[in-house]
Amino acid sequence: MSFLQKIAQRLLLVVQFILVFLFILFEEIIWEGIAKPIYQKVQSLRILQNLQTKIEKFHRYVVLVLFSILLLGVEGAGLVAGVFFVQGKVILGTVLYVAKIPIAAFTFWLFKVARDKLLSFRWFAWSYYRLMEGIDWLQSRTIYKRTLEMLFNMKVKTKKIFKEIKEKYFAKDSRFISELKSFYRYIKNFKNRNNQ
Repeated sequence: MSFLQKIAQRLLLVVQFILVFLFILFEEIIWEGIAKPIYQKVQSLRILQNLQTKIEKFHRYVVLVLFSILLLGVEGAGLVAGVFFVQGKVILGTVLYVAKIPIAAFTFWLFKVARDKLLSFRWFAWSYYRLMEGIDWLQSRTIYKRTLEMLFNMKVKTKKIFKEIKEKYFAKDSRFISELKSFYRYIKNFKNRNNQ
């Protein structure tokens, strides 16, 4: 194996790791933790059930324009949030990123409702299926499986540590809680004595 092939393999490995890390970060933290509950809430709204029947009557070009505007808006907000993060404006970036999540959830809902109409465009269907193949390829990589396993083990260990801390310090009959309560009573009594 030549020197250039070794460098190419290492670069490919680094790119795979970055893609896997970003995908897992999105899937595990952003999607599972934040976006999915919002998506389920959006999906259960009664007003959207009425809107669904109207969307099903829309022409496919109207659906495509509506979906494209929403998707571009969501992705644009994500890019702007990323720029804010890079500039050190973390709070502003976080607020913008969190604010875009309900719109993204609505966009996912719209895709689900109008999927057949959107996939009736050949270029859209081609792009969608290439994206799904890319995700499948990423999930089939050994690095993805190892990283997911490592994150799962970290999650289990972290939960165990938090459980031990909770049981040791925050149980109702723990010494820490009883001392905290007695300190609170002392402060409260001290304040009452000074007010009299």
